[in-house]
Formats: sequence, structure tokens, C-alpha cells
Amino acid sequence: MKIISGDRILLMLVLVSAFAGFAIFASAELGLLARESSSISRDIMLQAGLGLGIGFLALFFTRSVSLTIVKRFAPYIYVLTILFTLCVFIPGIGLHANGATRWVNFGFTTVQPAEFLKIGFVLVLAWWLASHAQQLSNPKKGLLPFLGLLIIPAVVLAIQPNNSMMLLILLTGMVMYFAAGAPWRDFQFLAAGVIIAFAVIVIARPYVLERIKTFINPSANSLNSGYQIQQSLIAIGSGGLFGRGLGQSVEKFNYLPEPEGDSIFAVYAEETGFIGAFILLALLVAFAARGIVIAGHSHDLFGGCVALGFSFMIILQAFINISAMLGIIPLTGLPLPFVSRGGTSLVAILTMCGFILNVAAHRRA
Repeated sequence: MKIISGDRILLMLVLVSAFAGFAIFASAELGLLARESSSISRDIMLQAGLGLGIGFLALFFTRSVSLTIVKRFAPYIYVLTILFTLCVFIPGIGLHANGATRWVNFGFTTVQPAEFLKIGFVLVLAWWLASHAQQLSNPKKGLLPFLGLLIIPAVVLAIQPNNSMMLLILLTGMVMYFAAGAPWRDFQFLAAGVIIAFAVIVIARPYVLERIKTFINPSANSLNSGYQIQQSLIAIGSGGLFGRGLGQSVEKFNYLPEPEGDSIFAVYAEETGFIGAFILLALLVAFAARGIVIAGHSHDLFGGCVALGFSFMIILQAFINISAMLGIIPLTGLPLPFVSRGGTSLVAILTMCGFILNVAAHRRA
């Protein structure tokens, strides 16, 4: 098969991650049995059909399409993902929930367009870096256009608001920018910009400041803003070395918020213990490491930036989710790649994997 010619090791890691993630998700879904408005069979079917089904079709397509065509159409893909993301603000289509407007309602399911914006951003940035790598030392031809590429998705995500997704895109963009050969003098400017933007967000959005306060002292309001992190730490701690056993989590029943979503790592750690959590983390790190190796052996800068961008984005998202559940950073709301509930997220992740496999198929010998 053509898809196997990309990179068998990476393909195996993707398959294991996807199907193991679905098994973890199905186990966490059992926690919804104790909740009134649960529809476990529907959620599992959507995750399997829309997430894995469409996701693997997308993986096969992005693995098979010519990278030359991808490079040529990258700006148009980027514009389309921006426009699709803006659809969340159209009355009657956009869905507002939990204080944010991030979803498009298709009736039978909802879609989060920002997941595809991540793909469009990496592709257009790789396209731009490939043609401007020799000019990055010139601020007018390097830093300023790069900031323009960053600002557009950042503003779109900020008005939703989707701060965690915005942070993910900004950090991924910076890694790609410097990996392509940008001068390190730009780092101070970009770092200062990120700090200023973060300060503005904290001032403009009180709930962000509340999350930071909870992170600093999670026990101060353990029944309100600190409840999720408290229950997460209880779940992870009670898993011990080997865990309670698959399906045997206690916290997912009426205790831990979003057991099949943001908090799914805590459920998994409770059921499989330190050993299981370590294996999952090692699997994700191995995936990212393989993707970065593929990026280093790409035959051109565009392919290298694509593989690096998607690999880094996936592992960064995983570390942000897991770190939040461990109380290392404030809660963010980012799903755990391959695992958390969300067909859109799973389709986007598998699409990224297809692009990385595509780059691997055309790497240098």
C-alpha cells in the first residue's frame, strides 16, 4: 500500500495512539452513565464514525496528495480555514456555550473550525518560510510578515474566545520560524509580545485571572474554581502504581468534570496508574520524536516545516493537557490528542499525521 511507504514506524505509532485513545475514551464515557443528559452510544458512534472513520480517510488523502499541490494551494487552504472559523459568529449556525462561541452546529453534530485553522496556519507558514528563508534576517521581510501571519488567527481565536488554541498556534509558529533560520534577536521581541498579549488577556478576561489564582492555590476554593484540579489530582493519586483497572475509575462517576474530555488523562491515570500514564506519555513522545526526525530528513524546507509544525503542535497540546491535569500549569481546556472526546479534534490530528507521512515518503535517503 502507498500509505505504508511513508514511514512504517510513524504509521504504527499513529494506529496504536488512535485505537488505544478510542479505548480510553470509551472507558471514560462510562462515567456519563451517572449523569442525566448522557447518550453514551451516540457519543461513541460519533467518535468512531466521524472521528476515526473520517479521520483515517483524511489521513489517507493527505498522505496521497502531492506535496507540490499542497504547497501551491497552502494560502487558499489558510484563507478557507479562517473563513470557516469565522462561521461560528453567523447567527443560527454558530453555537455559543460555556461563555465561548467556538462551534458550528450541523444538527446531528457540532464542529469546532479552529481545529482546522491549526492545519491551515501550519501549511501557510511552511509555504511562506520555504520562499523567504534567505530573507529572515531582514526584519521588513522576515519578522514583520511573520507577525502578520500570527496576528490574523490570534485575533480570530481571541474574539471567540479560545485562548488556549491561540497560545498553541503562537508557540508552534515561533518554533517553525526559528527552525527555518530566523535570527535569535527576534526572540526577545516575540517573547515580549506574547507576555504583553497574555497580560492584556488577563486584564480583559477575569476568568483567566481566576484560573491563575486557582493554579497558585487550588485549595482556596476547592468547591468552585478549584474543584476540577482537586478532583483530577485525587483521581491521579488514587491510581497508584498499577491503577484500579480499566473501567474501574471512581472519579469519572459524578465527581470529575469532563471525564471524557479535558479531564480524560486523570481518568486514565486512575485506571492504569503511573505505569499506564507513563506508557501513554512515552507513546506520544515517540510519535513526536519520529515526526521531528522525518522533518530533519525532508528533501525541502516546506516539507520539513510541515512535519515539524504538526509534530510539535500535537506533542505541545498533549503536554499542555497533561500538565493542566497534574496542576503544573493552569487549566486550559485543550483536549488530549487521540484520546479526548471530539470528532473534529481527532479528524484534525489524523489529517496532520497524513501530512507527516507524506513528507516521510519524499525524504532524503
